Amino acid sequence: MPGAGSTFIDYGPSMTTVRVLLAFGAALVVGGTFVPALVNDGRSEAHAAESPAAGTPSTDVSATGTDVSVASAGDGQGWVFRDQQGREVTLRGFNVAGSTKLRETGLLPFKTTAEAAASAQAMRDLTGANVIRFLISWEGVQPAPDRIDEEYLDRAAAQISTFTDRGIRVLLDYHQDLYAAALFNAGSWYTGDGAPAWVIQAGGYPKESCGICLMWGQNMLTNTAVRRAAYDFWHNRALTTSAGEIHVQDAFLQQAGAALAGLAKRLPAASLNMIIGVDPFNEPFDGGLDSAAGTAWEKDYVWPFYQRFRSIMDDSGWADKPAFIEPLVFWNTGVSEQGGMTSLPPLGTDYVFNAHYYDGLRMTINPGSATDGSYSSDLSEIRDRAASLATAPFVSEFGNALSGTTSSSRTPWMIRAMYQALDSRLSGAEFFTNAASAGPVLSATQWHWDTASGRHAEAMNGNQTKIQTEGDAWNDEDHSVVATDDSGAVVPRLDIRVLDRLYPSAVSGHLLAFGYEDLARSGYGGTGTEQAWLTVPASLPALASLVRGRQYGVLVWRESGSPSGASTELHLPALFPTASTVVVSDVATALGPAESGRISVAREIGSETARRLMIDATGSATGTVHVALVVNAGSGEAVTADQLAAARAEVIGWTAGTF
Repeated sequence: MPGAGSTFIDYGPSMTTVRVLLAFGAALVVGGTFVPALVNDGRSEAHAAESPAAGTPSTDVSATGTDVSVASAGDGQGWVFRDQQGREVTLRGFNVAGSTKLRETGLLPFKTTAEAAASAQAMRDLTGANVIRFLISWEGVQPAPDRIDEEYLDRAAAQISTFTDRGIRVLLDYHQDLYAAALFNAGSWYTGDGAPAWVIQAGGYPKESCGICLMWGQNMLTNTAVRRAAYDFWHNRALTTSAGEIHVQDAFLQQAGAALAGLAKRLPAASLNMIIGVDPFNEPFDGGLDSAAGTAWEKDYVWPFYQRFRSIMDDSGWADKPAFIEPLVFWNTGVSEQGGMTSLPPLGTDYVFNAHYYDGLRMTINPGSATDGSYSSDLSEIRDRAASLATAPFVSEFGNALSGTTSSSRTPWMIRAMYQALDSRLSGAEFFTNAASAGPVLSATQWHWDTASGRHAEAMNGNQTKIQTEGDAWNDEDHSVVATDDSGAVVPRLDIRVLDRLYPSAVSGHLLAFGYEDLARSGYGGTGTEQAWLTVPASLPALASLVRGRQYGVLVWRESGSPSGASTELHLPALFPTASTVVVSDVATALGPAESGRISVAREIGSETARRLMIDATGSATGTVHVALVVNAGSGEAVTADQLAAARAEVIGWTAGTF
């Protein structure tokens, strides 16, 4: 019998699932086979006391209309995310978190709801992030073939709510790496996460061995056990389990339906509204292409799986949310590239093209440092691929290790250059001379945010003699951009200027171009070189004088004439003091924006300290091109009215001559 906090599943004689129909209080029908209904009684007593009350947010988000969907950018410019007020939204945040791969946290990002609330508050306050990618695990949801762990779903819903309560949207991610931890033996150099142990036991896989592996990811190419398990998943192999015969992909889809329906029931309506979609499968890898090209394999195996998962979402109460689907993991790594979804039909608004980006060459054989424009073409490839698939792009992972690798010393500017390429197609040197080619801005979640970084105690592969405490406590990785100090405060591990960024969180119209100069240093702890990348040409002397040696950003957008009258908003970094923030725009000019007016400052929803800059262009004719220059003038000589007037004339003239 299943233990407390579980739901029993009777698979019946087969699992040849094509579509799963879920109904609570009724029955579950799987490929024509009757299965007893899943019963969800809400949050279990053990976790009823764990509520988002710890660190209660300062603002209620229930009436803010913060959910987003895929929509046309207008003017034939592709596809973007828009909120309920019709504004074009940029989503920026972090993955929460690699600790989902650990048993010490119960296969969720945090050990407790209170820990999640503290992390959510710190993220909102320190960075102004408006989205997270929240990891869950098949192993966590379904620890036995005939059981859904209801308590796991209780905890997941409670942790998700701590973020949505603070104005942070959520991309739910079904995570796996190397398919499953259970594939690896107690003495292995590596480990995985994802599929439950009962799947591996039923598969009868050979003893795992990566051979001569310099990085854990090489297991996908050389570890026979890992490759066979993945191959079986994509081919939906029949497995004999203690609950009878199942087909492995069918079983995954059934538990996903149970999890999604269970979360929809548990989450308050306002929190569910803040979930932007689901990533069905992290970093799909083939396990064997059967002599096919990667693009053909995606079309024949991954795309049908995504379509089946889309049906699961539709039948589980998630029909209004897109599936954020990933291509073959190797498609844009620079090493062993395969895939990229070029053989798929147009995806439409039910799907988002969801890519990852890591600099595989600098992580291995390229000793050079990243600099201005290093990743412009790489991330533009993601934009272009999404456009060809007729949907919006999203980058759900990017970053680099902060220690432990040959590229770690170069990480600060690698990440700076990645953010630059997310903001614009162009290098900083090109921006002002070619800004009409800059957009769109890419939405993204950095890998990753782990407030327990360096303080873990994970028994690697269950081996009590191999307790992992350093970094992420998983395969010797160290990617978290934050840690918790001895006083209990969450502190950044990278230059805060590269993490707490000016970005256009909501644009009333169509975003045409955005560039940002963060002045983040090349080293850790405030060390290294400070160098401006977004450079103003000599033809704009007043603008160049105003921004010299300062952080600043430029936003250009086209008025849509939205009847909502909603303002355009940018997250304002903490290092931009309100009193010395300069805004030069065709709409108005301000030095030290007030709390009201055409240009104003307000607190970010759910934050105790973070602020947003709001620009009200109400009354502008549809098609009007607006521009806003936002400068941190907290240092250097005082800005004069004459400087502002001269800079405004140049900025407006530049915009008129460019767009």
